[in-house]
Amino acid sequence: MTTKKQFNSFEEMLSGSDVPVLVDFYADWCGPCQMMTGILQQVNAQLKDNLRIVKIDTEKYTELATKYQITALPTLVLFKQGQPVERIEGVVQAPQLIQHLQSFF
Repeated sequence: MTTKKQFNSFEEMLSGSDVPVLVDFYADWCGPCQMMTGILQQVNAQLKDNLRIVKIDTEKYTELATKYQITALPTLVLFKQGQPVERIEGVVQAPQLIQHLQSFF
């Protein structure tokens, strides 16, 4: 599911994407965040041509967590053309998440 890529900045990665980017803000110690891994694999399997999924560790990238006001984990933020357009906090099952995200394509 995940491909590790290097970017000079988070903004560069967002603006360089030709599809919406779903960012999973998580922490390793967060149990619900671990549950999202399998869910996001299912989402990626169904929406891979329409969506890019990126995981951001809030412990390593505290400045991004602060910038996007991440106060609960997990938090998913959908970006279109570099701008946040949707925010989902907590665990959401794959079918509901897929249905919700499809309205943004």
